[in-house]
Amino acid sequence: MLFPSMLRLAAAPVLGAALVALAPIPSAHAATEARAVSASCAAPLSREMPQRTSRAPSGSAVMKQLMSASGPARDKAIVDQVLSGNLPAFLRDLTPVTLAGKLADGAQVMITICVTPDYLSVGNDRDFVRVPMGLAGAARVASEMGFLLPTTKMVDAIYRQAKVHVAPSPMTPGSQMSSTAYLVEHDHTVARQRARISGEPAALTAGQKKDIVLTNRLLSKPGRVAIYGWHRINGKPIQPLSTVHGASYADYSHGVRLVSRTAFVNGKQVSLSDIMQDRDLSRIVSGEGPIGNAERLLASLY
Repeated sequence: MLFPSMLRLAAAPVLGAALVALAPIPSAHAATEARAVSASCAAPLSREMPQRTSRAPSGSAVMKQLMSASGPARDKAIVDQVLSGNLPAFLRDLTPVTLAGKLADGAQVMITICVTPDYLSVGNDRDFVRVPMGLAGAARVASEMGFLLPTTKMVDAIYRQAKVHVAPSPMTPGSQMSSTAYLVEHDHTVARQRARISGEPAALTAGQKKDIVLTNRLLSKPGRVAIYGWHRINGKPIQPLSTVHGASYADYSHGVRLVSRTAFVNGKQVSLSDIMQDRDLSRIVSGEGPIGNAERLLASLY
């Protein structure tokens, strides 16, 4: 059966084709369902990520070239690298993260999103650098590779379900925060922290960055970037949802986590954008209710 709110959406031709028959799954099958969804998060959902060529520069080489760059100029160079395929292979191993909730009628729902195991990086598996970007660059990369940016509720769920928790490592505030040298220094710190915890790069990792997020505030605060997160080990975020910075701003503490446009509702494949604008289902993945047409919102940001 369709959920009641989805019946209303199905009447709209733009959304109707994306919706599928959904039914609550018995708890006895939850483990089997989880394994099936985990497999579904694999290669097909990251197929729009371009393949890296053998001649692509390492992460440290890219950063060396950009040491004097900042702002939109640095973003453009990073976007060019990423969209040409210069990103580590392990980022293509999308990880399932499940958010559970109930509908108004009490029906239990499990929504699984598929996310990159770490923040967007340039380079190869041995030499990569996590790259902060302004909103336009982050939105373009996500959109052109078939992804969305997370909501605050998704960020919280990612942190809770991460296998590797990295304690935040704030650096001295000041004008240098947005410099390439600062972001490289911070990335070295994160790499050392992570190496002490786990050597598996594809393990879901969180806590090392603030997230650029999708929120309805982007509509009421045009020209601003929304950031959230940087969770402490106790699970509480340092950064509440904020739109204080202009859209082009990015500093060492920011990161870009990618979320596949395809999600799973009780094991059934559904467009995440449809879920996010559905009156009932949106409450499970968003703390602010429906976010209308997330794909179009994302595309409007660059």
